[in-house]
Amino acid sequence: MAIIYEKKDRIAYLTINRPEAMNTIDTSTFKQMLDAVADFKDDPENWIMILTGAGDKSFSTGFDIKSLTADVTGGSIDMPRINWFKDIYKPVIAAINGYCFAGALEIVLSTDIRIASENAVFGLTEAKWGVSPCDGAITNLVRQVNWCHAMQLLLMAEPVNAEDAYRMGLVNMVVPFTDLSATADKIAQKIAGNAPLAVRNEKEVGMRALGMSLDQALSLEHAMGLRIMGTEDAREGPRAFAEKRKPQYRAR
Repeated sequence: MAIIYEKKDRIAYLTINRPEAMNTIDTSTFKQMLDAVADFKDDPENWIMILTGAGDKSFSTGFDIKSLTADVTGGSIDMPRINWFKDIYKPVIAAINGYCFAGALEIVLSTDIRIASENAVFGLTEAKWGVSPCDGAITNLVRQVNWCHAMQLLLMAEPVNAEDAYRMGLVNMVVPFTDLSATADKIAQKIAGNAPLAVRNEKEVGMRALGMSLDQALSLEHAMGLRIMGTEDAREGPRAFAEKRKPQYRAR
């Protein structure tokens, strides 16, 4: 199987499963990943996704250019503009093991929390080969790290290691490879213990506010915050606090 897609305890696990090919994303993998992401978006029982790559050498070295180019020119696959998690307000955690290059880094840049293993390496090397990112790498990168770091990654087209990626603000933390999966799970479980509608609201407001003026963004935050106040979960939280028990949220 090109991917492994599993669900457990409100968490969806999407693993790129081509370790023999450094987890490159060919046509089949691409289609299966799109299907899994769509399923995650629409499944009310899944609140968080963890995205990773199989093995210890590579998260993914990006798209299999030969495969996808052949299919695009042959007309057998539609290649729309993709920003993988743009319209998904459920949290997505990336657990990045080994190489994370090109299209794979574009995917990571659309996630919310990123944990890198100590052997992770990040690169946008497209300019070295005469092409340029077209699915969110440039747009997301200049919004997420400071300008000089974004330009270093893009214009020099040279990879950086996990510690450099952390210093740039590209990832949240760096852990030993043996701790990568457990760390991602711990973060996902922590988020899963919070009210899911409130969590999604916070992500949605943050994403939508990026394209607004300050006044517009504040108005949006206020209106959407009031909407959350009227949910069943918003009543359950204070009630559980008063009763000194763990809240039982139902995403309602």
